[in-house]
Amino acid sequence: MGELIVKAEKLTKVYKLSAEEIAAVNNVDLEISSGEFVSIMGPSGSGKTTLLDMVGCLDSITSGQLEILGNDVSKMKESRLVNIRRRKIGFIFQDFSLIPSLTALENIQLTLYFAGIQKKPKESIRLLEKVSLAHRVNHLPKQLSGGEKQRVAIARALATEPKFLLADEPTGHLDIENSQEILSIFKQLNEEGLTIIMATHNQKLGLQAKRIIYLVDGRIVENNK
Repeated sequence: MGELIVKAEKLTKVYKLSAEEIAAVNNVDLEISSGEFVSIMGPSGSGKTTLLDMVGCLDSITSGQLEILGNDVSKMKESRLVNIRRRKIGFIFQDFSLIPSLTALENIQLTLYFAGIQKKPKESIRLLEKVSLAHRVNHLPKQLSGGEKQRVAIARALATEPKFLLADEPTGHLDIENSQEILSIFKQLNEEGLTIIMATHNQKLGLQAKRIIYLVDGRIVENNK
C-alpha cells in the first residue's frame, strides 16, 4: 500500500435539529491509501455525503480524529483547510457546479486562479482532450450535454494535480450510457495512479470500484477490499 490518504478514528458528525440530535456519521474508523478506487454506498440518508464532506475538509467534525494526507484536520484553522481543498483535493459534484457564464476552458482556468497556480491555457486544453472534449473548449455549460458537463468538471478537478478525487453522486443526473462513460474515465485515472473516493447509490456503478464501503445510519457495516 502507498501513502495513507485518509485516516479516521471514531469519526462522528452530529447535527442538531430543534431538540433532536442526528448522528449523520457515527463512530467511523476508516483508512484509505494512495492508489485505491473506493466506492461508498448506502441508502439515502446513510451519511455518504457527510462523510465525503468531512474527508474533503468541507465540513467540521463533531468528535473523533481525521487525518488527510498526514495532516490532522480535526481542529485545523480554515486558512489551512482552504489550502488543502484547493491544492490537494479534486471535487466532482452531482450538479456539475460549473460557472454558467464561463466556457469549459475558463471554468478550468478559474480553478487554477483560486488555487494560486499558474498554467498556460494549452495545459487546460490537454485536460479537456483527456476527457474527449477538445471540440468543446470554447462552449458554455448551456451548450453542453449532462455527460459533457461532468467531463468538464472532471478536467477541472484534475487541473491542480490533486492527490485524490472526491466524487459525490457523479452520475446522479446522467443516463446509463453517460454514467458508464464517467466511470470508465475514473477507472482510467485510477489505473494511472490517482486515488478516487466516490459516493453513489447506483449499485451497478458502485460495485465496479476496487473497494466497496457500505454505510447504514452513519455506520460502516461492510468494508470490502
